[in-house]
Parts: sequence; C-alpha cells; structure tokens
Amino acid sequence: MRLKEKKVHLVLGSGGARGVAHIGVIEELEKNGYEIIEVIGCSMGAVVGGIYCTGQLPEYKNWLLTLTKKRVFDLLDFTFTSQGFVKGEKLFSKHMEVTGKQNIEDFPIPFTAVATDMKANKEVHFSKGDLFKALRASVSIPGIFTPVAYEDKVLVDGGVLNPLPINLVNKRKDAIIVAVDINSGKVVEELLARDEKKERKTPEWLERVLPDSIKDFTKSTEKKQEEFSLFELMESSYSFTQDRLTSLVIEHYRPDILVEIPRQACDTFEFHKSKKLIEIGKKAYYKAVEKAG
Repeated sequence: MRLKEKKVHLVLGSGGARGVAHIGVIEELEKNGYEIIEVIGCSMGAVVGGIYCTGQLPEYKNWLLTLTKKRVFDLLDFTFTSQGFVKGEKLFSKHMEVTGKQNIEDFPIPFTAVATDMKANKEVHFSKGDLFKALRASVSIPGIFTPVAYEDKVLVDGGVLNPLPINLVNKRKDAIIVAVDINSGKVVEELLARDEKKERKTPEWLERVLPDSIKDFTKSTEKKQEEFSLFELMESSYSFTQDRLTSLVIEHYRPDILVEIPRQACDTFEFHKSKKLIEIGKKAYYKAVEKAG
C-alpha cells in the first residue's frame, strides 16, 4: 500500500484528554506526505479536527503543552445543576483565544462535528455554522458538562451514539480512510509510559467539588471494595459503552488504517499529560501503518 501517494479522509474519535493523541497522528500524516481532504470528529476528536481545519493546530498544541494540573482545574467552571457540573465556558473561551471566531463552511478542508440530540435520540452533524457552538455541543459528556441548547435541541457528546463516525465518510476512489480510536480497550504496553504508577482514586479536581456527604460515602465504599472509585465507575461505564459502539462501527465500516490509542493512556481531564499523549499518538500511528501493510 503506497500510502504517501494517497489522500486521506480522517475520522477522529471521542475519549476526553486522550484526544490530544490525535495531534500526534495528524503530525505524522503530514510528515509522511498525506493530504487530508476531509475531517470528521466526535467530542475531543471534533475539537482537534476542527482546530486543525482552521490551520491553527500548532498554536493549540503549544497551549496544551503549557497545561499543568492546576491550570486544568482552573479552566473548569463548576456549577451544580441536575444536568452536569461543568459549564465549559472558561475552557472554550481559551479555545476562542487560539483561533478566534470561525465558521465551518469557510474552512479549506471539509469538516463535520458530531453531537447527540437527547430529545430526539439522534445524531446531529455540524458541517456549517459557528465552530465553537459545534465543538461545545460535541464534547458535552453527559453528567459532567451541561448540555447545549440549540434551536429546539438538547445537545450532548456525539460519543453517546457514534464515538467513531466512520459511516459519515463519503469515500473518494483516490483516498483512504484513517480512523483514530482513542477509547481502545486493548492494552498496548509499548505505547504507555512505564514510569507512572496509576492509582485508582477519585480525581483531585472532582474531590474538591464533591459534597462532603458524597466524599465520605465514597471513601467508606472504597475501603470495602477498592477496585473502582465513584468517578471511575462513571467514566468506565461510559467508556465501555463507547468501546462497544466503536467495535460495531469498525465492523461495518472498516477503515484502511485504524489507529488505536489505549484507554489506559490517561483519564478524561488529564490534559496536563499532553506531551506524553502526542507521543503516544505518533507511536500508535506507525503501529497502525505497519499492521495495515
């Protein structure tokens, strides 16, 4: 397969901070002479893909590399509602600072962001209009980010129905499909850093905002059964559902190259690990190319 002479439909999946690995994949695609002719993204895949289509991915990458645990926490504007506890305005105002206001139809590369309409139980595809409205809707993880009200819709993370939207590609004969699954259940040890011991506990940012009654209950429960914390149960349940949906999509719409980022690479909000995640994306890309032959 002479891949360097191919054009690429790029599909970027959902999976929280692991989506930073998409940057590593994009950089290696360009380095190896690919022409990306379309980007379709879901959740964090929509964020990276959308910013790439604006031409300002290097600036976004540089900002990500400045993030520390404290800076990530400071970007989370907490609210206590029945629909979520992070508003997302502070985080996306930073994204606006990187690229400014953008309309999707003005991009030189066709782009689609996928969200889910909870009222109608169906996918919503943003291929025109305000970029950041589309991105904010696409990343709205249920129960964490508050939903986005848009027209008569209530929009949440596209990963609820389609975490790796390969089916939306209208494939050209002279192009291949490269899909990046950042929620892979496969444990790929050579992709993961070996100098970090992962602890199973409630993330520090969530620990700070949970009511004392919930924290006390969580601690007492973890003493009895230490396998999963409260947040890890929430996160893992959602990830497992995405994993199953992704497997079904891949089975029916198999891409030419499937890049797999292991779920163990990081947790949902660990953007302070961006440098490591970009390197994981690069390594996973070459592993996928080798497998594709």
